[in-house]
Amino acid sequence: MVSIMSIAGTNSFAFRKAEHLRRPSEFRRVYERRRSVSDAWLIVYACENGLPHLRLGLSVSRKVGQATHRNRLRRLYREAFRLTRHEMATGLDLIVIPRRPDEPLLEELRRSLPRLVNQLAKKLAREASKP
Repeated sequence: MVSIMSIAGTNSFAFRKAEHLRRPSEFRRVYERRRSVSDAWLIVYACENGLPHLRLGLSVSRKVGQATHRNRLRRLYREAFRLTRHEMATGLDLIVIPRRPDEPLLEELRRSLPRLVNQLAKKLAREASKP
């Protein structure tokens, strides 16, 4: 019989604890790097992390609405990240900020997020290659 733990451990779509930005100092480091891109739905900040994977932080302001709505947006953006992580460049810490209080479709986020993250990765790589 296969346990749930072994299934979760082998699932490449799992969103593990090590892939979260949790500490204020981690968020501060990404914001201080001052590299971002945006579109109609979201703003993405990024910073190199020296790890072989991406880490995600979500920042949803109280201006967006009540806690239940903010939590719904967090779940939606986290799911878009989880499903598209394999399409994105690795080695980055990301902070994703919803741009509007409206709730986008998951498919819109799945198209938008990898495109923005890869733009940021190119931008950071260009800066790193400059003398």
